[in-house]
Amino acid sequence: MSISMPLPPSQPDPASPFGIEQNINIRTIDDYLGRGDAVYRDVRMMFDTADFTAMGGSSDILKTIEGFKIASYPLIGTLPPLPIKGAYRGESLFEVSWGEGRGITEVIPRYRRSMQFLEEVFPRDKAVFLMCNVGGYASFAKALLVFLGWDPGRLYNIGGIGGYTGAKGVDLITTDADGNRVYHLWRADSIIIDFDKM
Repeated sequence: MSISMPLPPSQPDPASPFGIEQNINIRTIDDYLGRGDAVYRDVRMMFDTADFTAMGGSSDILKTIEGFKIASYPLIGTLPPLPIKGAYRGESLFEVSWGEGRGITEVIPRYRRSMQFLEEVFPRDKAVFLMCNVGGYASFAKALLVFLGWDPGRLYNIGGIGGYTGAKGVDLITTDADGNRVYHLWRADSIIIDFDKM
């Protein structure tokens, strides 16, 4: 992998409710793919229990971007209260206590290898590009990492796949001529979390 152009500093948009980056975001990410000094994480659940269809989105990952590994935030840390039905409340690597304004007040590892997982999946010595559906899960992941000591200047919430128009999209679910879903899940690069082995 190469480093094609210098990374601009992390600069969250103050007008974005999720702190999506002004410089590197879903519209510009193709210019920053394939870098050896970065990792790419899609933090959505493959099949989310939350009813994102009520908000005009999808609860399933229909598409991702080449080079992004799926590392589902709801399996990593507990979610704050969300204005949506069916939000995931199952097992996660960390118990996260959320305060007002979606700030974190406490994080408790639930498993012996919870921190090892974070260190390896979100390495501190690389830029970390975080993507989800609209930017929410990516903002939660970034908040968790910053709370645990990651450098916020190396964490980029690029926003949601819904606004992606680049050339590196990877379709995971398509529709056939009869309107039936066709699953191509083997195309996904997904990080598995087996809680029994943690």
